[in-house]
Amino acid sequence: MFNRIRRLRQVAAIASISTLVAGCGVLSSDSSEEEGPLVVGTTAAPSTLDPAASWDSSWELFRNIYQTLLSYPSGSTAPEPDAAESCQFTDNTNMKYHCELREGLEFSDGHSLDAKAVKYSLDRIRKINVNGGPAGLLGSLERVQVLNDREIVFHLNKADATFPFVLATPAMSIVDPEDYPADKLREDGTVVGSGPYTLESYDEGNKAELVRNDNYDGYAERKNDAVTIRYFQDSPTMVGALRDKELDVAFRGLAADDIVDIQADDDDELQLIEGSGTEINYLVFNPKDPTAGKSAVRKAIAQVIDRPAIAHKVYKDTVEPLYSMVPKGLTGHTTGFFDEFGEPSAAKAREILSDAGITTPVQLTLWYTSDRYGSATKAEFQELKSQLEESGLFEITLKSRPWKSYVTGYQNGEYPVFGRGWFPDFPDADNFIAPFVGKQNALGTPYVTPKITDNLLPNSRAQSDRANVVKDFEDAQRILVDDARLLPLWQGRQYVAASAEVSGAERALDPSTIMMVGELYRKTSW
Repeated sequence: MFNRIRRLRQVAAIASISTLVAGCGVLSSDSSEEEGPLVVGTTAAPSTLDPAASWDSSWELFRNIYQTLLSYPSGSTAPEPDAAESCQFTDNTNMKYHCELREGLEFSDGHSLDAKAVKYSLDRIRKINVNGGPAGLLGSLERVQVLNDREIVFHLNKADATFPFVLATPAMSIVDPEDYPADKLREDGTVVGSGPYTLESYDEGNKAELVRNDNYDGYAERKNDAVTIRYFQDSPTMVGALRDKELDVAFRGLAADDIVDIQADDDDELQLIEGSGTEINYLVFNPKDPTAGKSAVRKAIAQVIDRPAIAHKVYKDTVEPLYSMVPKGLTGHTTGFFDEFGEPSAAKAREILSDAGITTPVQLTLWYTSDRYGSATKAEFQELKSQLEESGLFEITLKSRPWKSYVTGYQNGEYPVFGRGWFPDFPDADNFIAPFVGKQNALGTPYVTPKITDNLLPNSRAQSDRANVVKDFEDAQRILVDDARLLPLWQGRQYVAASAEVSGAERALDPSTIMMVGELYRKTSW
């Protein structure tokens, strides 16, 4: 039998040996030209190549081809300088943030990257203001002031200790003012950035070919010269390509069955790297829908849903039930939905609907994306449908779309109820509440809740010591439970499957679980 713990110890041991003997050349992290680029598979294809349009896992690609002022070097849990040489708050109110750029920065096309380019990049995000786009991350930014070619000051309209985390997100990628229009998105399928790699070619929905950017000046240590990212519709096809040696690494969208099968392998040709994760999966209710907009309907669904059954039957316990929008492991996590609703109960749900004068069965359509979060999504929604209909209180219709058109649909308010996953922008409870509330948010579905947006979040952001924000986040989550506009389902773990000949996968995920492909390399000799 394949022993995951044994294999992980082997991986750790290999990594330790590599560190000790690198100087002797026993293990080399240099890829030879004959071997070709490393090939990484994922089910999360970008929805756009323009940072001004994306608040989704298009960031996976962005992190590797664009550059931000701050980022997360491997092993870091707090933002550190990347395009910047240094950054810090210059006042005691957390309202003025000063950065000085590295000297002599250039974009991949040789154009200068200066403070004006940074200001241009952030200003265009807010000017273009894509619905559901990253402008929602910049709610605390009042204006950007360029002092000189290398110095820039961000003036905030309120205290925001999380602002450095925002600057470290790939949404704040720096673009070349000569190549990106100020008032509209770039849609020609090409990229000019200053990140560790350049995008040599891009076939939408199929693959992205990355090569080392010789103009890059930042924190990343690239242990390979080129990476090809292939995009798959489902996990079985992706894992099949890994087993057939068409891929070196598979990540994002691995289905539970495939994870379990790799764990059970005894041929040692594949390794499975497992880590704790803060990915969450949840349902969103459209308040403008005549049915989903009713609080009693939402609470009845919350009362019926059996999260442990979803985790066990659909995901083979590779995920765990989640009862709060803030996942376990982060300061401020609660179990609010369990505290309020307890164990699943059709009788209690029937009472909720009856008290509100709602006749049953309630007819409702649930939407999910067919290609974003892996092939288990369909099975998950079939399980949700089964649970709701077995209560005798609901008649559920399931519908799905590919991610790109799916995003457009929920941004246009077309879906009564829809599923979303969330990979954090940064590892703080703020990022599991703030993106989903307010008139403009990551869901494109307005959620006006003044107590959270005008009181609790500002209070928490005034605290540099994040240990002091627990009560604010607990109060915010209590409101989310009372409204039941967002229904958390499960929290994921992180899995990377790789050929036994590949190293670096255990270091490739940053705190927001984005893969930094520069950490990957082949073991070329023993």
